[in-house]
Amino acid sequence: MFDARAFVEEQVEALRAAVQGRAIIACSGGVDSTTATVLASRALGDRLLAVYVDTGLMRKGETGDVEETLRGLGVNHRIVDAAEEYFRALSGVTDPEKKRHIIGNKFIELFEREAASFGADTLVQGTIAPDWIESGGQLRDRIKSHHNVAGLPAVMKLKLVEPLRDLYKDEVRQVARALGVRVAERQPFPGPALAVRVLGEVMPERVAVVRDACAIVEEEIEAAARAGSMKLPWQYFAVLLPVQSVGVHGDVRVYGHTVAVRSIESVDGMSGTYSRIPHEVLDRISVRITNEVRGVNRVVYDVSNKPPATIEWE
Repeated sequence: MFDARAFVEEQVEALRAAVQGRAIIACSGGVDSTTATVLASRALGDRLLAVYVDTGLMRKGETGDVEETLRGLGVNHRIVDAAEEYFRALSGVTDPEKKRHIIGNKFIELFEREAASFGADTLVQGTIAPDWIESGGQLRDRIKSHHNVAGLPAVMKLKLVEPLRDLYKDEVRQVARALGVRVAERQPFPGPALAVRVLGEVMPERVAVVRDACAIVEEEIEAAARAGSMKLPWQYFAVLLPVQSVGVHGDVRVYGHTVAVRSIESVDGMSGTYSRIPHEVLDRISVRITNEVRGVNRVVYDVSNKPPATIEWE
């Protein structure tokens, strides 16, 4: 049986042994990276700098929430606004693997820049087992390149340390609870963020559509779970499809975007089944998205399991 408290003690000592000087850690505010940040902070104290990169691809209110979390944890941190750099780098790119590689390379470029100013020679990441398993290598097929594994550049100036590398999501949550991390129960969010929920080219206006749609999906599903209408799923979000379809607003023909809603049940992220969301909840989600998100006239629900589908669409 996995012992979270013993794991914490082991990894704090392992981090002290692995990092002789200063280190930076990539902290997105999700369960994995926040847990890794608290572990590293316990081990290294003021020799650690947590770096949160606002890529312009984050969820609604994400940056303020992450800053509040890091302040609450008492972790030395820095917020980097890099939205313009990311949109410029992703301009014209539609292939999912290229997106992930561009994002991975850009992250390292930014972290090396921040590391140099902090005098760090080590990068700590919250990589977990499904990240490197799905990224492939050796005898494994590549399902998708996780930006923090196969998306990384071949040559890096920073030494890489990954204290959660052998854990699955349910084990990471146990460690987060043992550490008192307030985001321990937060649903997973992909490292490339909304870039992989915008199918096709990543542009600010398309990201704005999926950001608003994701917020509505989260609000309605969480409200239904609080009301006892349904169980809170493992993960739930919206995806903007690269197609438009004909619709009607009033008596006027419109040609609008299509948004897919995705909700899935899982334990470790390696497999899953789509959520049986009550029809009235789906109805509220659809009505709100088509009324509140500019340019969307059609909402569909994804009933695919993993496998054959993956949880995220890209």
